[in-house]
Amino acid sequence: QVQLVESGGGLVQAGGSLRLSCAASRSMYSFNIMGWYRQAPGMQRELVADITSGGSTNYADSVKGRFTMSRDNAKNTVYLQMNSLKPEDTAVYYCSVTDWVPRRYWGQGTQVTVSS
Repeated sequence: QVQLVESGGGLVQAGGSLRLSCAASRSMYSFNIMGWYRQAPGMQRELVADITSGGSTNYADSVKGRFTMSRDNAKNTVYLQMNSLKPEDTAVYYCSVTDWVPRRYWGQGTQVTVSS
């Protein structure tokens, strides 16, 4: 089992920034892919960004140039730096990791609300 603990969500005005963190209970080297997803009310969960074990990152078109995903292997933590936030970024943000089996694990989610 893997526990993922997200933090950093909150309420911010449009144009502001937030940094989300996701701490894993196992070494990052256990995972093939680590990602951030989000789900707005009435919408399907969608990929925001992911990063492979090799360090390659992938971003949804809607966040390119505004969001940056990174990781700190020593802290078993991935981050999502969100800049120039828009009201349409409002959602519950989930951290996800996929190990080498592969099995996927999810965090509990953190609310991000962007006011106009």
